[in-house]
Amino acid sequence: MDINFKNVLVLAPHTDDGELGAGGFISKLIKQGASVTYVAFSTAEESVPEHLPKDILKTEVRNATSELGIPEENLIIFNYQVRKLNYERQEILEDLIDIRRSKDFDLVLMPSLKDIHQDHTTIAQEGLRAFKNTTILGYELIWNNLSFDTTSFVKLDEQHILAKYSALQCYKSQSNRDYMSKDFILSLAKTRGVQIGADYAESFEVVRWVIS
Repeated sequence: MDINFKNVLVLAPHTDDGELGAGGFISKLIKQGASVTYVAFSTAEESVPEHLPKDILKTEVRNATSELGIPEENLIIFNYQVRKLNYERQEILEDLIDIRRSKDFDLVLMPSLKDIHQDHTTIAQEGLRAFKNTTILGYELIWNNLSFDTTSFVKLDEQHILAKYSALQCYKSQSNRDYMSKDFILSLAKTRGVQIGADYAESFEVVRWVIS
């Protein structure tokens, strides 16, 4: 069954989470003509290495989302403090409701509800509250998931995975992370592909599935 999503919302607790969890799917959606809106809640200024500008992740997320094909007007960046999003739940929920009212989204991509990072948990929980009437898929970040339900898969071509990798290459400040390596990105996509008899794939947890 082919699902033709038109307006997709990506919720990223921190800049780069959306690309790491769903960059291949985002690339595929855009190539299929979907409009994708990307929301980053924290630019993690407190975690930026001292020799780099504190706002570097703001620049890098602009470059990365542009690399994937997301227009600048569809990028929303908030400045919540890293690792303290749970203290701002109500404000975040109100931001999400404002975003929900701005466009008729038919798919929301957000962290898994089983993600143990405190910021990711907050965005997943508040995202579900705000978009409970919309199809929601939780993306996997395996270094934060004690468990993950591989209840849906998106078949991808090599071009989609390479687009994901190219976008992540824009995060020069994060280049030392193991999960940013090309080997890891291709290996995980290959592993998920093997599970469904495809060359490459990304897996998602079905949080909500709404059929019109």
